[in-house]
Amino acid sequence: MSIYLHDIPLPEAKACLQSALEQANLWRVLGAETIPLDENALGRVLAEPVWAKISSPHYHASAMDGFAVRAEDTSGAQPSTPIQLSVTSDQSSVQAAYVDTGDPLPDGFNAVIPIENVESLDLDGNLTSVLRQPSSVRIRAAVTPWSHVRALGEDIVATQLVLAAGQMLRPVDLGAIAAAGHEAVKVARKPRVAILPTGTELVPIGSQLKAGDILEYNSVVLAAQVNTWGGEALRFPITPDNFEAIVESVQAAARDFDLILLNAGSSAGAQDFSAKVVEKLGTLLVHGVAVRPGHPVILGVIRNEKRVMSKKSLSTHFSSLIPIIGVPGYPVSAALTAEIFVEPMLAKWLGRRPNELPTVSATLTRKVTSPGGDDDYMRVAVGKVGERILAAPLARGAGIITSLVRADGLVVLPRGVQGAEAGEQVEVQLYRSRADLERTIFCIGSHDMSLDLLAQFLAEYDRRLASANVGSLGGLIALQRGESHLAGSHLLDPQTGDYNLSYIRQYLPGVSVRVYGFVGREQGLIVRKGNPKGIKNLGDLTRPESHYVNRQRGAGTRVLLDYHLNRLGISKGSIQGYNQEEYTHLGVAAAIASGRADCGLGIPAAAQSLDLDFVPLFQETYQLVVPKRFSESTLLAPLFDVIESETFQRAVSAMPGYNVSEMGKLVAEL
Repeated sequence: MSIYLHDIPLPEAKACLQSALEQANLWRVLGAETIPLDENALGRVLAEPVWAKISSPHYHASAMDGFAVRAEDTSGAQPSTPIQLSVTSDQSSVQAAYVDTGDPLPDGFNAVIPIENVESLDLDGNLTSVLRQPSSVRIRAAVTPWSHVRALGEDIVATQLVLAAGQMLRPVDLGAIAAAGHEAVKVARKPRVAILPTGTELVPIGSQLKAGDILEYNSVVLAAQVNTWGGEALRFPITPDNFEAIVESVQAAARDFDLILLNAGSSAGAQDFSAKVVEKLGTLLVHGVAVRPGHPVILGVIRNEKRVMSKKSLSTHFSSLIPIIGVPGYPVSAALTAEIFVEPMLAKWLGRRPNELPTVSATLTRKVTSPGGDDDYMRVAVGKVGERILAAPLARGAGIITSLVRADGLVVLPRGVQGAEAGEQVEVQLYRSRADLERTIFCIGSHDMSLDLLAQFLAEYDRRLASANVGSLGGLIALQRGESHLAGSHLLDPQTGDYNLSYIRQYLPGVSVRVYGFVGREQGLIVRKGNPKGIKNLGDLTRPESHYVNRQRGAGTRVLLDYHLNRLGISKGSIQGYNQEEYTHLGVAAAIASGRADCGLGIPAAAQSLDLDFVPLFQETYQLVVPKRFSESTLLAPLFDVIESETFQRAVSAMPGYNVSEMGKLVAEL
């Protein structure tokens, strides 16, 4: 029976897929191959245990440069009563024999005395060089049997288990296998995964873009994920939205691959072919999983009676069924679908355990909502501020691939939970190591493009700058809560004309902070190229044909706008788009470039980045607010080194509209 976009719980969807694979005898290691034991075996998964063919070492070996002796011949030797041992006498009476490290221990000997503990003697009893092979040596300490000897089998004993099946081979594993006498190793065959991007609107990377074109890069991400997890991915060319053409591509992939990822539309739209293709070629198991992002995922199996063993095919199973996953088109959904469904399947086929991310308990920095009927996968930036580990939610759109780049981990809000409050403890599945968190500087506050440049410079000092753009006021509140190391702020006091200080006194009572100069910025109206509406000042915002895009509440740019509107007597309600909000200067610029708005207050660097025009209006001060306890920490020391350097200041000055004359200077201590 057809299932069209009927969300089912994630555990049920996984169980449905596993059951179908078990029935097809596909829930197992698909096959094995023997490969040479060299560096190319790194990362492969053992298909069978490795048993030692030989012992290591396979003889009693000297562990030191020195003299092999019989331990009993050294009995009684002391500093005051040394013992002399013959070296070059008749074989029957030899008591010591010179050996280098790794040499076999001569028959009858059971210990080695290091060369530095031996005094060599010539025939006259005078001290000579050991290298002249003296006729006798003198020792002043007894040794115990097997001292400084690597006994046969000390490391590996023939027939013992060296590595169990399922081990992903590391560099040291390759050495152990070689030491055990093997020159080849049997590993699980890499599952072959076909990735089929479809869509008339898709264009290859590097294309000249026009309106409506979408760069096809999901297949790059999916292929990299598959290869990282031990599979072997092949990206097919883009197939346009033609049902028969997609069917033909899927059938071709089914002949030689173990899994098909069909990155086509998987919702319920007219051009969403994935479900129809699966139904035509096999069985549609699931269409819709209660998980966000990624709920329209499709799970199924398709038939291919032509699938046979051949010299050209790497397949080693005889099933005529091949699993197929309809991957949602949005990049975040696509990547998450692979993590949830593809990685565990590849792990089973390779005979290893599924990946398990390390977890850490963290404090959520702001309230989030969640659809109560879905498992909600929320990406977060993670940092350690003081003794607390914090998780700051990132942008959650299914199409925002940069949220994956910036994410330090995942928080899963389970079905039945409709969100989480600020300050709530959550479990984070970490993409980064705990060491990375220790070197992360958390900056929450106003957006400025120079912060992106600062992050680049800090990377050279082994520091990560994780920033969240919540506006100047939000940054001060984050400092008050102890949720960041510093905040960028440019809040204008309409009474005094000063920046930030009155707001710091109001919102950070009892918190000792230092305020540092950072940049002077030009603010003005970002307008479309050529300024077709002829917008020249704030008064022009009230014209009926002018559509404005604003910054969010609490942003310094919005405070600046309101200050000047009030001075000019301009009503906020007279401005079309006043309540249309963006969280960054680049967000404002993007809204204008896309035609959603005609203008917005911002900085010239944002206008330049999207080839827009700029109408200068005001000069403002952007400062860094840093709690005193962090300003004196080793974590932030490189930050001050960077902002005080001529190299960084020149780089910021090269961007339009910036003044760095106050950068790094202590403005106030409150």
